[in-house]
Amino acid sequence: MTTNLKIDDFSKLALEKCNTWPFQEAKKIINRLKYLPEDKLVVFETGYGPSGLPHIGTFCEVFRTNLVRKAFTLLTGRSSKLICFSDDMDGLRKVPSNIPNQESMSNYIGHPLTKVPDPFQTHPSFGEHNNSRLKSFLDSFDFEYEFYSATDCYKSGLFDKTLIKVLDNYEKIKQIILPTLGEERRKTYSPFLPICQKTGKVLEVSINEINKKNGTITYTDPADNQKVTISVTGGKCKLQWKCDWAMRWDALGVDYEMAGKDLIDSVSLSSKINKQIGSRPPEGFNYELFLDQNGEKISKSKGNGLTIEEWLSYGPQESLSYFMYGHPKRAKRLYFDVIPKSVDEYLTQIKNFISQSDEERLNNPSLYVHNIQPSEIPKENITIPFSLLLNLASVCHAEDPEIIWGFIEKYAPGAKSKKNKFLENMVNLSVVYFNDMIKPNKKYRLPDDNETKALKELSTGLTKLEKSSSSEEIQKLVFSIGKENNFENLRDWFKSLYEILLGQSEGPRMGSFISLYGIEETKSLIDDALLGKLK
Repeated sequence: MTTNLKIDDFSKLALEKCNTWPFQEAKKIINRLKYLPEDKLVVFETGYGPSGLPHIGTFCEVFRTNLVRKAFTLLTGRSSKLICFSDDMDGLRKVPSNIPNQESMSNYIGHPLTKVPDPFQTHPSFGEHNNSRLKSFLDSFDFEYEFYSATDCYKSGLFDKTLIKVLDNYEKIKQIILPTLGEERRKTYSPFLPICQKTGKVLEVSINEINKKNGTITYTDPADNQKVTISVTGGKCKLQWKCDWAMRWDALGVDYEMAGKDLIDSVSLSSKINKQIGSRPPEGFNYELFLDQNGEKISKSKGNGLTIEEWLSYGPQESLSYFMYGHPKRAKRLYFDVIPKSVDEYLTQIKNFISQSDEERLNNPSLYVHNIQPSEIPKENITIPFSLLLNLASVCHAEDPEIIWGFIEKYAPGAKSKKNKFLENMVNLSVVYFNDMIKPNKKYRLPDDNETKALKELSTGLTKLEKSSSSEEIQKLVFSIGKENNFENLRDWFKSLYEILLGQSEGPRMGSFISLYGIEETKSLIDDALLGKLK
């Protein structure tokens, strides 16, 4: 069930005043319109290098660009499209560490990715395999996009007109790039990379001669030292990537493209080249990078950090979008432990959305999780946090979702019969997350004398409560026991409860947990802890 809100419920004034980052970016594109023909289709682009399996950062760029496009449409009503471009004509530089058939793959170093055999043996090439993986995931989120393959664009002639522009500005483009290169690389640098007609490899070789009239370049083949003349069009060669990026902006009429912070210099150089061939560089911004559990940049070739599939094995799609939306200019640690937090923060935001004003709703992250479509915001008030389900699974050592449902039905009778798909998904995922990520790391400890005394008093206090006592009443009891037993910092008291009863250093709000788990069940848990059965 969803709300009855429509996007028309947001006033034009509210939309124009909105200052969230997608609307800020959309306003930059609106300022650009004065330089564009009135009938030009506004083009948004994202790029993907299929040299390795797609990771969450790849998805993130599409998700974020899609939000800017949506905000732009709401503010202007102008037509646009989103291009997801794959650099699948790039030469394979190294074999990714997270794919099979490593040894045989090493034979194809330097070959275009669409000419490298698929190590998974599901597609004609490694590039096509990775393209398919990306498209499949983007389709699961219902993104509206057009997929472009560099191989297809070069070979079809789509880039030919702009490739001639690059050739016409050959020396000037070299002068833009050469100051950024080391001494050795300067000697051989050329914007054009020939595709060897004998070996099929992408060659990084010096160009001996250019012929602007014929649209050709001449180079010396390193294999036999013979001079070869080829056309720069028709897929006979490709461009070095900074020049390639600029060429693509011109050929496809790109108006907006964001990029990672590590590409700031590349964006600057590509923009200079773009201007040199007579185009206006697209608008965009540089987002911060995602880091793995060790604080290192995630990489397709390393396979570190989380994969798209791994996140969705442990958290709902909405939690992934929520994580991607927030603070794009802040570096984020992307590892399993961010999933529960993202789920629970998302649940809080959809709860808040119902009672908010237009202005508040336009600042609510959950609106952007649902593509700025108010009608898609779930109306159900899910009162059980994902973190609480994880702790319930932890105590029950749950290997079957039905165990969790048994407790939920006592806490909220009829919850399962209402067919709340999001709650059902959370329950299923909580069992998977517990068994894979929590269970192997659980470590119980025995209570000391003061903790033993406090736990016995907590058990006695729970006996005196009614079974129908609210989570707030239970929480007050837990607080009072901690204070009466001279815990200088009540955080230490709660940490003791988590370590002794749950086998972990962090845990839920105890009042809510005991209410869901049950008073009698909690008393039994305390008894087991005091007898050393948990440890």
